[in-house]
Amino acid sequence: MKILMIGDVVAKPGRLAVLERIQDLREQHDIDLAIMNAENLAGGFSVTPSLCEQLFASGIDVMSSGNHIFDKKEAIPYIAKQPRLIRPANYPPNTPGSGMWTGIIQGTQVAVINLMGRVFMPPSDDPFRAADRLLESLPAEAKVRLVDIHAEATSEKVAMGWYLDGRVSAVIGTHTHVQTADERVLPQGTAYLTDVGMTGSYSGVIGMKKSDVIARFTSAIARRAEHSTDEVRICAAVLEIDEATGKTRSIVRLNLAHEQ
Repeated sequence: MKILMIGDVVAKPGRLAVLERIQDLREQHDIDLAIMNAENLAGGFSVTPSLCEQLFASGIDVMSSGNHIFDKKEAIPYIAKQPRLIRPANYPPNTPGSGMWTGIIQGTQVAVINLMGRVFMPPSDDPFRAADRLLESLPAEAKVRLVDIHAEATSEKVAMGWYLDGRVSAVIGTHTHVQTADERVLPQGTAYLTDVGMTGSYSGVIGMKKSDVIARFTSAIARRAEHSTDEVRICAAVLEIDEATGKTRSIVRLNLAHEQ
């Protein structure tokens, strides 16, 4: 089974890049399941139902998210009724939506889990215990298990990779918007990457206009940063997974220029 995991898609530049390239990427890499992190989809913060549905129709199968998922109020009722959009599983009980998606892909049962770190992040429950709880709830035949760990600290992400090695197919990091070069398959068959990177504009600061972000660091009076628009790149990872065992055979990083 071939799986595409696309890093944080930021605002219109990242969104258009995915819309324009997703079918090409699926065909080129023979993708069975395409996952993207959508927490920065709408103007850089959260999602809207119409944008999610447009991307689902274009070839995205599942969307994960993170700490910005509820920044727009329309995301709250939408995530409650759209199972293919998931939020961190270690949010408090009664939070709308689910932290895990399960489905059948090419005859294989697959689970996608979304977790959020706690170091330098908003308050949340223990992601390690949340992972244990979700994995215990899965049937034995659900061998292919993918984890998006949305976290700031590299140490927390690496720890999660080792903690889940042999119990999931992949632990892929999001949130920092900076792709790391440490992809590997851990000894028990779990693919690991600290951060898959950002899909969006690289002409600013992690997808936002550099002047706006610099103002936030240098002035007490600064407005909310707007997204930048130029030098668009698509960051993702392609995983090849053995459906019978759930172990990953290979992980390949993608970092592609995209002209709009």
